[in-house]
Amino acid sequence: MSFPTYNTDKSTELFARATKVIPSGVYGHLGPAEGQFIPVNKWPRFSEKAEGSYFWDVDGNKYIDYMCAYGPNVLGYCDPDVDAAAIAQIKLGNCTTSPSKIMIDCAELLVDTVNCADWAFFAKNGNDVTQAAIMTARAHTHRKKIIFFNGFYHGVSPMVQKIDYPGVLPEDVANAIYVNWDDIDGLKQAIEENKGEIAGLIAQPYNHGNFNDNSISSKEFWQQVRKLCDDNGIILIIDDVRAGFRLDLAGSDHYFGFKADLICFCKALANGYNMSALCGQEFLKSTVSGLSYTGSYWMSAVPFAACIATINKLKALDAPKLFLEKGTALTQGLVKAGKEHGFDLIASGAPALFYLRIANDNSLLLHQDWVAECVNRGVFFTSHHNHFINASLSDEDINRTIEIAEEAFKVVAKNHPEIF
Repeated sequence: MSFPTYNTDKSTELFARATKVIPSGVYGHLGPAEGQFIPVNKWPRFSEKAEGSYFWDVDGNKYIDYMCAYGPNVLGYCDPDVDAAAIAQIKLGNCTTSPSKIMIDCAELLVDTVNCADWAFFAKNGNDVTQAAIMTARAHTHRKKIIFFNGFYHGVSPMVQKIDYPGVLPEDVANAIYVNWDDIDGLKQAIEENKGEIAGLIAQPYNHGNFNDNSISSKEFWQQVRKLCDDNGIILIIDDVRAGFRLDLAGSDHYFGFKADLICFCKALANGYNMSALCGQEFLKSTVSGLSYTGSYWMSAVPFAACIATINKLKALDAPKLFLEKGTALTQGLVKAGKEHGFDLIASGAPALFYLRIANDNSLLLHQDWVAECVNRGVFFTSHHNHFINASLSDEDINRTIEIAEEAFKVVAKNHPEIF
């Protein structure tokens, strides 16, 4: 079966318009400047509509979408149950002077669902709550320093960026301590060298960074981290913005057999309606109450309605089990197809948010070429980021993805006779 390549002329035209009035045309992690979309002409820059596991670009091309808006699409685009709840709420009100009582319903549901949650504090972006978590740790302990595991991404605040990023000052990261993943001895040494000065440790539940194979941490590792934090008065923060509700509806800390002090959610919280949540244990509740930290739209009601509908549907579907099954079928099929054509495709991390890398060359250029050929035939991957499974993904979608991937392998092998 042959899959025709896509034309993206309208996207190119719109991008030219956008660059005149928007920095970079499309900025941030969605922008061509981020290095995910190479060569640029193989990718759509703008979409027209979305439904279920698909979106359509402005040229009318249809894509099976494994980026899921970089995570928020957890049930499927335009999920009818979530959208119905949002529409019902918008008729009652959204952003009002006094917050809607539905905020309480949403908080109660999170407390009932998330293992470590005794309360919920709402915002809009993942960055909002990771920053709030760090501020909470510092306010509670009256200490400055924060431990990060190398390869981290915890948002875009200067305090969680790198020293060589534009606009980040040395003093912004002066209190950051960096330790390698799964290096308990290194963590012990860092704590000992900064005895009594460390406010918190913030980490994703496992190493799912970009440009590297993802690696799953063990329960034993997390038990040791938990004990080190307890023994040294360090607040343990889990950034579950990316993995949250995909591994375990009770939180990824619960999945790995420990209890976080603070946990941050965003992407899968409301199936694309904009909200985030910081949840935590009772002993930190009054500290969060004392933060001078808020936003104009943080208590808008429509996302709370969408969140309630999303979480209830995730529970009804037993979503983590579903994601594991679909992700395993997909990644095993892709790896097998690659092997049949001489490609060493590595699928790493949790199948619910898998990471792909062709290991035939160290430059990653071969991998970029293969991904581009997949995208240009209707399977939306990116080159150096983890991907996401959503609940609407069908067996037919998975089979078609593998077929397109196989054709892309053939094309890349033909274009690289020096390797094959």
